[in-house]
Amino acid sequence: MIGITLTTDQIRNAPPQVRQWIEHEVIAALGIAADAPPAPAPAQSAHLIGCNPEEAAAVLAQIQGLVPAFNVFFEFARPGVSFGQPPVMAFRLIDILYHTRLASIDQVVECLEAINEALARVRRDPTAQFCGFDTQGHCLIMPETQRSVAALWQSILASHQMPARSGPAASPASAA
Repeated sequence: MIGITLTTDQIRNAPPQVRQWIEHEVIAALGIAADAPPAPAPAQSAHLIGCNPEEAAAVLAQIQGLVPAFNVFFEFARPGVSFGQPPVMAFRLIDILYHTRLASIDQVVECLEAINEALARVRRDPTAQFCGFDTQGHCLIMPETQRSVAALWQSILASHQMPARSGPAASPASAA
């Protein structure tokens, strides 16, 4: 047996096929391949929807009480990898798991299913899907949806920023 050590920069700069092969090998070595989501449903039974900012906000309102789903939802504010025709944005389930600090891929998938159900209610269309899955452990969304979630995240951040103080008169304590 031969062992090879790669730096994160070497992996990051490797061609996509090499990164996918490394990802597959690591997942297989960790024994979490069995946790991968099932193959996507046939196109006739469900379809990915590109959400506008208002629909993204409505989906968020539907899942707001589910903190893990809320956190998973905002993972889509991060840039994803765009590919295919028509293009879709891909997010690795393992990255979503890591960023949200959930215990398993199954929990991530449960959150994604809750988000899909919320969109179906918002759209009043049981076939509408916020996201789908591929067999390589990726979650797929439409680019419009990613832009809408990112815009929603930015608007929430902007609304929660402290107002700039121009002096003692602008202090909240002096207003009281």
